[in-house]
Amino acid sequence: MRQAPRVSKLGRGELEARVMDILWRAAGPLTPREVYDVLARRRQTAIAYTTVTTILTRLCHKGMLEREEQGRAYAYAPVADRETWTATRMRDLLRTSGDRAAALTQFVQAMDARETNQLRRALDRRRRR
Repeated sequence: MRQAPRVSKLGRGELEARVMDILWRAAGPLTPREVYDVLARRRQTAIAYTTVTTILTRLCHKGMLEREEQGRAYAYAPVADRETWTATRMRDLLRTSGDRAAALTQFVQAMDARETNQLRRALDRRRRR
């Protein structure tokens, strides 16, 4: 006898991250059904279609997605690419840290040599502007 798939118990943040990853990888805006289908193909557990629509609506209200009408549904797309969004989050986190210099120091100390070199090159390019 075949078992029914388990209903997902992912936290909202983890599910939001997976949905954003799908949208960042997409060639254009996706409908909730298209996002749902990608999630269903990638996962071992089932997720409700209504959960996907709720997550897309929340991400839109948070300003991370924009939507456009596509027939009877909406199609969703990120307002910024992954790198821009990540940089914005990093700035927001630094702004809310108690000691910005200490947070930056901890961040840089956790970098490997390749990342440190990338940061140096970025700072050199900025200095030359």
